[in-house]
Amino acid sequence: MATFEKGILGGFSGKVGNVVGSRWRGKNIMRSLPQRGKYTPSTKQEEQREKFKIVISFLSPIVNILSQYFGSPQGDKSRSNLATSYHLKNAVVSTAQGMVMDFEKVLISKGDLRGLDGATAAAATGRILNLNWQNNSGQGKATNTDALMAVIYAPDLNLFYSNTSVATRDAATASITLPEFMLGFEVEVWASFYKPDTNYAANSTYLGTVTVL
Repeated sequence: MATFEKGILGGFSGKVGNVVGSRWRGKNIMRSLPQRGKYTPSTKQEEQREKFKIVISFLSPIVNILSQYFGSPQGDKSRSNLATSYHLKNAVVSTAQGMVMDFEKVLISKGDLRGLDGATAAAATGRILNLNWQNNSGQGKATNTDALMAVIYAPDLNLFYSNTSVATRDAATASITLPEFMLGFEVEVWASFYKPDTNYAANSTYLGTVTVL
């Protein structure tokens, strides 16, 4: 594998002859095509591939949120890169049915802002999700005008619903009307605070599982 910045053709992507060009961590990469042959991945490699597949599939629908509120970019690693890395290391578990996400470990945002205290989520008829929390404004950099976001996931449907402007921190309560397709299904709920018009956010809080009524 070789890197190059200014070649006769500049950077390129795809196969040219027996080499492949791509962009990786801000650099132009050129490598030879792999030789075909019999190869059997190890059990550990298979497990890692399965973990990666599960994480990417799970995070892709909420990548817009992750790319704004998951920590701060580190060199060539974007926020979404950091989110992928975190979940690969911390939020996948092996079961008899294969690799699955550990919802309690999932984070939809990551940062130093004060998060939710005493938060709860409960369902009410009419597909209503009621959220309650303590107004902890004044702790650290928390203020009354910090915005609350929520992400709701229905595992049986493999579908998300998100709302990035649910309420402000000082409201201490909010109600969300969930989409019709979630009616009757169990959903996983996460919420977090962020400062509007910035990328500054808190570590999100997992609020558990509720059944949509």
